[in-house]
Formats: sequence, structure tokens, C-alpha cells
Amino acid sequence: MTATLVTDDGVTLRYRDSGGPGPVFLLSSGVGQSLEFWDRQVEALAGEARLIAWDYPSHGLSSVDPAPLTVERLARLALELLDRLGVSSAILVGNSLGGAVSLKVQSMAPARVRGLVLAAPAFTGPKVFAAFKLFALPVVGRLLTKPSDKGVEMQVAGVFHPGHRPDDALLAVIRRNVFKPGAQEPFLTFMRSTLSLAGVRRPVFAEMHRLYRACACPILFVHGRQDKIIPFEQSQACADLAPDARVMIFEDCGHAPQLERPEKFNALLRDFAAGLADAGQ
Repeated sequence: MTATLVTDDGVTLRYRDSGGPGPVFLLSSGVGQSLEFWDRQVEALAGEARLIAWDYPSHGLSSVDPAPLTVERLARLALELLDRLGVSSAILVGNSLGGAVSLKVQSMAPARVRGLVLAAPAFTGPKVFAAFKLFALPVVGRLLTKPSDKGVEMQVAGVFHPGHRPDDALLAVIRRNVFKPGAQEPFLTFMRSTLSLAGVRRPVFAEMHRLYRACACPILFVHGRQDKIIPFEQSQACADLAPDARVMIFEDCGHAPQLERPEKFNALLRDFAAGLADAGQ
């Protein structure tokens, strides 16, 4: 079921809820992306788990919101979404920005998070895709993020391994997201608040490191070895900070392992949920 809800602060959020039995997974995507980036998980696992994917404000088919986009605000919205859907606890699965949001949710409401599956999570360290650093430049950043066919191709080339080309349906979604009216300004403002010409701002990744050290629930990092956006070594370093974490590296894979290696990724989700159940979590 795909539906919308109006949040307490007046934002209309689109979400998809598969319903069904089994563990609940909350699926959070990367910046500039949308819930369709989790279609391969919803299609494969809906009969055995409840999967909830959502569009952030100013993303996908959610409403454009003038309020600043921050990891903390998205985490609060994620918790509000779970509240509205009657979900007391869930396994949080996040790709890129969604990884940082999932970790922040865990820090705010640890009793509600059974475990974290973080696919190429953002803000794990200072290194980031070189083109993203240019967003910090006033004129250049605005030109690079202006909706265009070139912008669509830049996203595809940056996110996906050369051996993986999104199908026509996903390309149409990416194009819709890039050309979403009113989305450029929130995207650019968010990127400038977290990045500089040197990379991820130190206070941003230092806060993530603090949260990893304090995280008591199990964490599974999943990262493509050929990720151009965020190097896999940063996930490995963050796994070393956390009390209970492990890393899976996918070969011939870029920044979206849930799309590029869906069968393998889905198997990891099944195994992770089963392991939590066996441990009584």
C-alpha cells in the first residue's frame, strides 16, 4: 500500500507499507532519492516481513518543505511515521543519508530499534565524492544541482557501478526526483550544511562516530567496494568503533547495494532478522 500522511508540522509524507507478518523493516533512502530505491526489497520480502519505505520532505512525492533538512529532523519524522503506523519497534535499514538517519533514530529511541542495517551510510568520515564538495561553492553548486538531463546522468554515474545500469522504470524515478519542482534549494542547503571543499564537515562525522560508539544494538554495514560516493574503508572504521558490528563488502558494487545486488542484500536482511530473533531481540 502506498499512502500519505500529514505530519505534526504540516508536511505531507508519502510512504509505502507492505503490511504482513514477521519483522518490521523501516527503509530510509539517500539524499535526493525516494522510496522506489527499495522496490527490490519490498517485492522480495513482503510475504515474510513488513516493509515500510518513505520519502523525506522535498523528496520523491512528499511535499516540498521550507524547513531545514537535518539528520535529527528526519529521525524525528521517522519516529513519527512509526508512531502513526502503530509500530513499537523495527529493524532500521538505511542507504547513504538513510544510514545516518537510522543511527540517529537509534540514539533517540534505542528501545524501539532492534538492529541497524546500514548500506554505505553517510558521514562515516571526511571523504566523499569529489563533485559533492563543489556544492559548497555558491555559483558552481547551484549550477551543478540545477535540474537537467546531465544531472540525471551524473547521479547514475556516481551512484551505480559501471556494470549496473538502472532499468527504465528506475531511470524515470531518478529523472522525476531530479526535476522535482522546489527540491533543488532544500537539497543544496542540506549539502552545504554538511560538506565543505575539504569533504564532510568534522562536527558532522564526529557526531556520527560518537553515536556508533554508544550504539548498543547490532549493526550490519553493507558497502560496495567500488563505491564512488563514500569509500568502504570508512564503514570498516566505524564498525570498529561500535560495540556490536560487522561489515559485508560487495564486489563489483557501487553506492546502492540494495539495488545492485538485491538477492544478496535481501538474504542478508533475512539472516540479520533471524539472528535477532534467535538472540531474543
